Amino acid sequence: MPILTILIVIVVAGVILWLVNSYIPMQRTIKNILNAVVVIILVIWLLNVFGVLESLKNVTI
Repeated sequence: MPILTILIVIVVAGVILWLVNSYIPMQRTIKNILNAVVVIILVIWLLNVFGVLESLKNVTI
């Protein structure tokens, strides 16, 4: 996947999160949970894109 696509996805997710935080009235705790969920999903997606999750499947304990 090209690096430009990855950057566009990150920027779009950030803009959408900023719009939600700025213009939709919610309790602060709900906003914090929403922010954390979006960041966790982005991190997992990035780990998958760079192949880190695939290499973890081969680890045996």
